[in-house]
Amino acid sequence: MNLRVSSKKQAKIKLALQGCAGSGKTYSALLLAYGLTNDWSKIAVIDSENGSADLYAHLGRYNVLPLHDNFTPETYIQAIEICEDANMEVIIIDSISQCWDNLLEYHANLQGNSFTNWQKITPRMNAFMQKILQSKSHIVCTMRCKQDYVLNEKNGKMVPEKIGLKAVMRDGIDYEFTIVFDINMKHQAIASKDRTNLFIGKPDFVITPVTGNIILDWCNDGINLEMIREKIKKSQTLEELSSVYHQYPEWYQQLTSDFMQRKRILQEEKSQPKINYSPNYVRNGNNAITACQG
Repeated sequence: MNLRVSSKKQAKIKLALQGCAGSGKTYSALLLAYGLTNDWSKIAVIDSENGSADLYAHLGRYNVLPLHDNFTPETYIQAIEICEDANMEVIIIDSISQCWDNLLEYHANLQGNSFTNWQKITPRMNAFMQKILQSKSHIVCTMRCKQDYVLNEKNGKMVPEKIGLKAVMRDGIDYEFTIVFDINMKHQAIASKDRTNLFIGKPDFVITPVTGNIILDWCNDGINLEMIREKIKKSQTLEELSSVYHQYPEWYQQLTSDFMQRKRILQEEKSQPKINYSPNYVRNGNNAITACQG
């Protein structure tokens, strides 16, 4: 264990949008994604919502990866890897609720003790979430919400209004994301969880590409892996090199090769003998001073 000074690092946003059917999750996710990259061709939608992603093709030439009747965590992981291999900067997963529904159905059909059977479910869900969190792309996930109706007064009459309740997902899923936006039936968003402090406590708003721009600025504010590699490359002493390397223990795996390469160079420079180029002077027979090589 190493105690280190805190530092803000550049990051890829992991964000969730949750709301009822018809609240505008897919549309909002696309606008937000465009704000993160400003290039529609660098956006991919993993679509498990029966082609809903294609409904907004007029926005731009983004990419769609449909999932048909196979919503296992392993399928989602494979889909993310396909998008990463295609160098997508933003991956929208619309939605991750089907994955949870698939696991619940699988659990219900298992024989034996219901409690112990969760041991067959939890690791698979954990692997899916870790794939999202460790991705080198920005990832925006949508989640369906269980819905209900309340009576609100409108023009002197009591009118039923659809409201979202709990997301169709594993309990505590909010903790996994940097930002969680709740979207109501007026297509307005409010941050129910926000580690960036950009939106928390702000009034309801409509998501636009500007929302993505704001989040991108936050993501780019800080140090990244390439900056640290440059620091390692410019280290002049073994002590300086060690100090830089040990500041970022969470990136040891990525930095070890750079560290060892620079360490060998510095060790070789340190072990090389110093050559004295100063000439030796002798007095010849005529009492004159001449230089001789030796």
